[in-house]
Amino acid sequence: MASKEQVNIDKLPLHVAVIMDGNGRWAQQHGQERVFGHQNGVVAVRETVEAAAELGIKYLTLYAFSTENWNRPQEEVDALMILLVQTIRSEMDTLQKNKVSLGIIGDTEKMPEGVKEELLIAIDETKYNNGLKLILALSYSGRWEILNAVRKVALDIRNEKLDENDLSFDSFESYLEASKYPDPELLIRTSGEFRISNFLLWQIAYTELYFTDVLWPDFRKKEFFDAIVDFQSRERRFGKISAQIKRD
Repeated sequence: MASKEQVNIDKLPLHVAVIMDGNGRWAQQHGQERVFGHQNGVVAVRETVEAAAELGIKYLTLYAFSTENWNRPQEEVDALMILLVQTIRSEMDTLQKNKVSLGIIGDTEKMPEGVKEELLIAIDETKYNNGLKLILALSYSGRWEILNAVRKVALDIRNEKLDENDLSFDSFESYLEASKYPDPELLIRTSGEFRISNFLLWQIAYTELYFTDVLWPDFRKKEFFDAIVDFQSRERRFGKISAQIKRD
């Protein structure tokens, strides 16, 4: 297990994204309902946010609720919404202490009104914090984000606000939900699953992927530091060869 002291502060990823997986299996292992796993996952969220803030990482995106999660049993969805509101309220002091500002990406129009109100309050109360930017992906999926961007592009072309010949990677990216944030350099997935699960599909084209067998409720600072140290051991080439990277 890596410690904070093993992390090279000069080689930190600017943006870390996390797929928080394994709550259901953790609850099952403890003979409990799935909601019990979600409740205990809050501790992992707190530890991860604090670890990122302590290191000085600028952006942290947590995959909290996907568009597909709306298809889960209604009682689980309702419990997740209640837990989200409770967590935002209970963690506000921690966010303020660590100078964390909150952001949201996703189709929030589908969220219950009470949840949206709590989110907006939290975003407003933390907007002047100048430390870590914590981005919650809520009612989000990569395919939804890309399709939503395509619709916006089509509308602008139809309204003659955009010439289709001027469309480029950069201009298209500006239509994406997460366009105001840099692409993640590191994506962590817990629970031993090796898939992306429709998360930040456009943005992770050159992201380093880190998979751990640890179930999300057991994820702690030392696991986060493990992922950072592993990231720092890699050579990021972006299509080039090693000799080019070393020469540059």
